[in-house]
Amino acid sequence: MRRAKNRIALFCGLAALAIFGVAQGTRKPGLWEMTTEMTWQQSPMPPNMPAPPNGRSPFGGGKHVSQVCLTQAMIDRYGAPMPQSHGGCQISNVVKESNSMTADWVCTGMMSGKGTVESHWSDDEHATGKIHFVGTMQMGPSPVPVEWTTESTSVYKGADCGSVQPMPMPEK
Repeated sequence: MRRAKNRIALFCGLAALAIFGVAQGTRKPGLWEMTTEMTWQQSPMPPNMPAPPNGRSPFGGGKHVSQVCLTQAMIDRYGAPMPQSHGGCQISNVVKESNSMTADWVCTGMMSGKGTVESHWSDDEHATGKIHFVGTMQMGPSPVPVEWTTESTSVYKGADCGSVQPMPMPEK
């Protein structure tokens, strides 16, 4: 169970990266601060299960602030950082517009299903995004249904990423 929670936390954290975008023509590679909030419409955990001692359950709500290093290669290929392909996920149908991007995120493996990724920006230093995922998660001998939505806002902090390393880009 603990292993599943750790994988879910990693999966959801990487998924959060997908909802962060920058402007098509004037986007800025560098350090961005992203505030995300995840909502489970259908959690794989029973409602009466106690939270972990540190209170940081991957199934809980609340806002999370992280720093993301966006590279020019990410901008050129996807328009935004994409979720990593851990757990057998693939990005497809990427559509980049002048002030938005959308994509499909299809996963097989421990978490199977389909998500939609979208990001919108009003200028080259601010973005909002959203991922909605519906599928199943392997919890013990049988899969259980899951559905979650992650929404984010992102603000450009500067050209130097400092110690923040960019995430590797997934394959299309």
